[in-house]
Amino acid sequence: MPRTIDWRDGAITLVDQTALPELRTVTIGTVEELVEAIRGLVVRGAPALGVAGALGVALAARTLDGAALAAAAERIAAARPTAVNLRWAVERALAAGPDGALAEALAIRDADIASCHAIGRRGADLLAELCEPRPLRIHTHCNAGALACVEWGTALGVVRDLHADGRLELVVADETRPLLQGSRITAVELAELGVPHRMVVDGAAASIVARGLVDAVVVGADRIAANGDVANKIGTYPLALAAARAGIPFLVAAPESTVDPATADGTQIEIEERAGDEVLALGGRRTAPAGADAWNPAFDVTPADLVTAIVTEERTWRP
Repeated sequence: MPRTIDWRDGAITLVDQTALPELRTVTIGTVEELVEAIRGLVVRGAPALGVAGALGVALAARTLDGAALAAAAERIAAARPTAVNLRWAVERALAAGPDGALAEALAIRDADIASCHAIGRRGADLLAELCEPRPLRIHTHCNAGALACVEWGTALGVVRDLHADGRLELVVADETRPLLQGSRITAVELAELGVPHRMVVDGAAASIVARGLVDAVVVGADRIAANGDVANKIGTYPLALAAARAGIPFLVAAPESTVDPATADGTQIEIEERAGDEVLALGGRRTAPAGADAWNPAFDVTPADLVTAIVTEERTWRP
């Protein structure tokens, strides 16, 4: 697969994640286009959002400086509130100044690739310690693979290393309603890697765990509070509850940039509420009666006491 996000000829190139499983790329030439792409989920995944935000500052710095550049950076950083990587990377690129923004953004891009490789190795080694010495059945939710990062992945980076080690039997992936990131994105990556996998509806996830059909749960994260509470795609929390009840590891794989020491615990994490139409329709066809309304939180928070370990590129944290 091509890189999820990159810088080419003075513009940002993105894999359009709304088009998957069809592989299509788009070119972003303005801050307004980038903000629209972030809000519209053309680019998604906390690490990818961070790189996109930093490159967005570099894009703006080609024509703006001073207060105008700061205002453009704030529009990018505020495009989605839950994933901490977006604002973190925007602020880093902005601090580098107009002349240094692009170099800083490219450094963030390259660091993401390296950190994902380190996360994958650390997570695979940890599961080798925690689980029986046989090929593992891993359950995952949403997408935390190459398409949520630059070119490797966090949770699926762990899966990749297990697969390379010959220690992977199966991946169970939730479809991830309402936008189907699991079936549209994770399944594409698993098929490309040649990894045996099965899709399940989100409502079946806890039952799959309870029946002993998986050995561990591995997910990514959009923000990790100082106490170890984890914000991730809606549907993660019940999966953590099921793992705790079944007594199997619940592993969070994320870069250090996702850890937010300024957020004391999960109650302080802003949960993005998306349009109800995403719940009330599927594939452009309405599935609920006229007049029906919906709640559509994009994320939930898993308390630290349900997390076996958080694996970053630098450490294994058992909150």
